[in-house]
Amino acid sequence: MAELLEEQRESWGTRGGFILAAVGSAVGLGNLWGFPYKLYSFGGGAFLIPYIIALLVVGIPLMILEFSLGHYTQRAAPDAFKRGHKRFEVVGWWCIILGFVVITYYTVLLAYCLSFLWYSIAGMFNGGELPWAGQGVEGVANANRFFFDEYLGFQKGTTLGSIRWNIVMPLIVAWVAMYFCIFRGVRLVGKIVWLTVPLPWLMLLILTVRGLTLEGSMQGLAYYLDPVWSELAKPITWRYAFGQVFFSLSLAWGVMITYASFLHRKSDLNNNAAIVGLADFGTSFVAGLAVFATLGGMAFVTQQAGNPVTVENVAETGPSLAFVAFPYALAQLPYSAYFSFIFFFALVTLGIDSAFSITESVLASIVDKTGWRRSVVLPVMSLVGLIFALIYTTKGGLNWLGIIDGFANGTWGVSFLGLLECVVLGWLWRIGILRRHANSRSDWKLGKWWDYLIRLVIPIVLGTLFFWQLFDDIGSESGFLRTPEGNWILENCIGLGVVLAVPVLGVIFSLARIRRDAEEPRREEQALVVSARFSGAVALLVALIPAVLFAVSRAVATPAWQEQVSLWLLLAGGIVAIAVGNYIVEKHNTSDSHSSWFARWAGIVAAMDISAFIAVVLNRLTQVVEIEEAAAPIRDKLSGVSYVILTVVFLILIGGLGWCFYRALAAAGSSGEAQSPDEVGDEAQAR
Repeated sequence: MAELLEEQRESWGTRGGFILAAVGSAVGLGNLWGFPYKLYSFGGGAFLIPYIIALLVVGIPLMILEFSLGHYTQRAAPDAFKRGHKRFEVVGWWCIILGFVVITYYTVLLAYCLSFLWYSIAGMFNGGELPWAGQGVEGVANANRFFFDEYLGFQKGTTLGSIRWNIVMPLIVAWVAMYFCIFRGVRLVGKIVWLTVPLPWLMLLILTVRGLTLEGSMQGLAYYLDPVWSELAKPITWRYAFGQVFFSLSLAWGVMITYASFLHRKSDLNNNAAIVGLADFGTSFVAGLAVFATLGGMAFVTQQAGNPVTVENVAETGPSLAFVAFPYALAQLPYSAYFSFIFFFALVTLGIDSAFSITESVLASIVDKTGWRRSVVLPVMSLVGLIFALIYTTKGGLNWLGIIDGFANGTWGVSFLGLLECVVLGWLWRIGILRRHANSRSDWKLGKWWDYLIRLVIPIVLGTLFFWQLFDDIGSESGFLRTPEGNWILENCIGLGVVLAVPVLGVIFSLARIRRDAEEPRREEQALVVSARFSGAVALLVALIPAVLFAVSRAVATPAWQEQVSLWLLLAGGIVAIAVGNYIVEKHNTSDSHSSWFARWAGIVAAMDISAFIAVVLNRLTQVVEIEEAAAPIRDKLSGVSYVILTVVFLILIGGLGWCFYRALAAAGSSGEAQSPDEVGDEAQAR
């Protein structure tokens, strides 16, 4: 296939600007409350084992894949997939539209942060008093009442209720800020991120140092880091670890594909992806230190006052941690308004980077598709996003935010899209093209193992997560879409309806032909390889027949032994078919012809067979394995194992980032010159 870098495209100002923008997109509000809470809830320091495995096996390889696709095609996600085959364009639009769904509620969370930032600034000028301040259990109740009653006017259920104008105003500010961050293109973004990305790190450093100096901080760190090894025996721990890595790195929203499309021709891809992944992990981990050290200090203060609040009383998930637990903890500190300002300023700068990165990916996709000017598309798109975001500013908006986020940013949404990306690029396109392209421009090279990660390992892992969620939902005693009594479960119907509407809109967008000067991708001539097609057809049947038998055994009441036989046939058929399919694809991928499409689809179906088998086993394991949960004692110091965990994590971060920077400097030295941001290079340069 011919080189696709056929035209000069606007590029980032510097390599550092691109890396910071990618880090800013990956590091968001979830890093400050999602990662710390999951680590605390699923084994403490033990959670880091599956998390680091997931980062290395799924996160960084998938980021390299997206960087390679965007840079190779020089297009945003829809057009990038289209360059492989016109039917693949729908996958790109699926990613982009789902990202737009996410940005409509993400900006509302950003509006919350802006509001609390304003309250903190006001507190700095009225004697340091925060409106949610209080001591002990009463203080927790005050913080909870302020956020849910006074600020949100919260009402339960799916009824929207009236709009809260105190949320609408900061929401408008958030959209205006995003507009001015990206209205001039990625060169302006590349300059802005030099301010908006380092600032949260500085703020987190201040909060971490302050938290560690509080009396009782070790109590919080003990809850955070002391390993609970029994949690590793629970498959759900591994499920959340892989999910957190996947979602945290902004994968499958089209963001990284779009950002990489603006890279200049000689940009590094592999090393940049490793730096972004490690920086995201480091930010999440340090944020957890800041959060739990401060919560430990807060718990100590309440214990001394005789009205104790333990760490787990306030270590809640999601918005409650950021807007109830942490504001309360900050209110216990001297100069509380100033520390509250630092915290919420960090949240704002973390959130704005992620928000405008998704917005930029949507904008670039529309511009690539239509040829319309950015100056026209951006304000219209921002207005549409603002209108949809008003849904979440109502009294019941937080309920809707949780519903949509649970599906769009979960296994049914972005995780399934990651699976689809690997299937399309690993099986239906030739993954070797992207690997060779990345290696020709990177400080260190990928081996053949990367092809197998994308084609085999990651689809099986993500397929397992998807089927596991599917089997959990379908097998739920309370029902998924309908209760046992026959009543519709409105929340799940709404969430599933939204994620199913996204691919429908993706098909509509991909079929639209608006830009007259757009060229259809050229398809290569396909040579007929009879033996490959016959073998591929047999492999496809070997994969399909057990899948059908397994589906029938699940849908129809069958004896237990028949279901067990169908399950093991599923695994055996999957292994045989994936081996044959991969062999045929590898054998004929070096020629000028496509290998058998039967073999490609055999590999895809086989990967899903193996995933379904693993998901069933894990699902049964969670029902069989029951580990007694003992009440956690109040601990005022870290264990020796926790100190080892801290040391290992910092060695991984410092060693990993140090190695990446060393490779970058070595590559720059060997070439005799640094990579210039505006250097185009020879378009005819061999890959």
